[in-house]
Amino acid sequence: MWQTPASKRRSFYAGRMHSLFDLEDFVRRHPRLFVITGAGCSTESGIPDYRDSNGDWKRPSPVTYQAFMGEEATRRRYWARSLIGWRTIGQAHPGPAHAALARLEAQGRIGLLLTQNVDGLHQAAGSRRVVDLHGRIDTVRCMACGHRMPRAALQAQLLALNPDWSALEATVAPDGDADLERHDFSDFQVPPCPVCGGTDRFAVHLRKGVFICRGAADGGGDSIALVRHLEGCD
Repeated sequence: MWQTPASKRRSFYAGRMHSLFDLEDFVRRHPRLFVITGAGCSTESGIPDYRDSNGDWKRPSPVTYQAFMGEEATRRRYWARSLIGWRTIGQAHPGPAHAALARLEAQGRIGLLLTQNVDGLHQAAGSRRVVDLHGRIDTVRCMACGHRMPRAALQAQLLALNPDWSALEATVAPDGDADLERHDFSDFQVPPCPVCGGTDRFAVHLRKGVFICRGAADGGGDSIALVRHLEGCD
C-alpha cells in the first residue's frame, strides 16, 4: 500500500519506539548482560565506521599485517595517514552509547563488555569490565624489541620529524586513518625505537588477526576466559 511521506515517518518512528521498548524489556529481564559493541557505538563521537547500514564495505579494506611488516613503503604510508587521522581519534570523547553502558555497569547490570572498537572510549566513559577484542590504538609497540609507548608520544615525534605534513588536510577514515592520497610517502620519516634503536618498525598495539590494526600484539588465551564470562551472564 502506498504511503505518504508523513505516514512513512510515523511508521519509522513507531518501529523505532517499538524496538526501544523491546530493548528496555530485554534488559529488565536479563539483569547481568554480556554486551558486544562495534563501530556504530563511536560514530557519534566523530569516528567513521567501515560499513553501511546493509553491512557492505564503504571503503577499501585496511592494510594487512603482512603488507605492513613486509614493505617499508607501506609502513611510511600508514604512519603518514595516521599522523593526520590521529587528530580525530586522539581527541574523541565518549558519546551517549558509551555513557549509557557505563551507567549500566555501575548499576551492576553488565557482566562484561566486549568491544570491537579500538578507540578506548568505553573506558573513558567509565566502563571497567571491558575486553578490547582488537586491542587499543592509543599504544604503539616496537616490533623488534616489544617496547611500548603512548600513541600520543609517537605523534609528537612524527610531527617533529615531518613538520610539512602537519599542515595537510584529508578526510578522516576509520581507526585513526585518513584518506591521504596522491602524495609521495618516500620522504616521510618514522622515528626509531628509543630502547633498541630499531627504525621504521613501530606498529599500533592491537591483537592478532588479519589487519595491521589487529596484528601487533599479544597472543590468545582470551577465548576461554570470554566463554566463562558469557556463561556467567544472562
